[in-house]
Amino acid sequence: MKTILVTGSTDGIGKATAKSLAELGCEVIVHGRNASRAQSTQRDLIDATGNPNIRTVSADFSSLAQVRDMAKEINDLPKLDVLINNAAIATNHRTLTEDGFESTFGINHLAPFLLTNLLLSLLKDSAPARIINVSSGAHTSGHIDLDDLHMARNFDGWDAYCNSKLANALFTCELASKLDPNLVTANFLHPGVIDTKLLHVNFSGGSPVESGAETPVHLALAPEVARVTSRYFVNRRQAPASAVVDDRRLAAELWRVSTELTGLET
Repeated sequence: MKTILVTGSTDGIGKATAKSLAELGCEVIVHGRNASRAQSTQRDLIDATGNPNIRTVSADFSSLAQVRDMAKEINDLPKLDVLINNAAIATNHRTLTEDGFESTFGINHLAPFLLTNLLLSLLKDSAPARIINVSSGAHTSGHIDLDDLHMARNFDGWDAYCNSKLANALFTCELASKLDPNLVTANFLHPGVIDTKLLHVNFSGGSPVESGAETPVHLALAPEVARVTSRYFVNRRQAPASAVVDDRRLAAELWRVSTELTGLET
């Protein structure tokens, strides 16, 4: 039985992904901002799927201390086969996290960057394991300004979201370059334009959340992607990413800065 953590899985694409994985017989770890939301989702999924193997963890990703506490809890588990970094926000107002970071960058990039690194040993011990980062087609509109990652000079909510999704892509490829694909793979994806609360910050419409779960589930379980790494997927197929994603110097610098900001030991 695969053990799979899905961050941001109390609603939207994350919940649909967790449900699909539970239906397929996986042990699913549901993550929510707080324990009550995670436990409510746990009950929903058990009732809907009949799968009792649903665990919960909670952490507000605007607090790196809570991310660290959550990682400690997960590291007590015997194994972790798949990590799906799905949690994300979009906002039209510039706010700061508990640690003083612009919230979109902090929650969408720094929190999963820290969590992934803290869980790497467990993932390697569970090999073959997979890391899946839910990015977006919006990454093609992103721009990484290493001198103003927190957009203090000229904040725009949509730009902040696009930048964070580009950061997800760069992080994925830099991470993959550090890993043996026979042990752990790392890929990123565009889930589609999905009818979620996040989409409605800037747009309307969108496809059902169930369709947004298809590519994450495929990357989590499909045997044909077992050793595929550092790739971008759309509609369960490999697709070309923005040319910026191939900028190894930028990816390395973003990694270095992210390591400093999150307090990770180098």
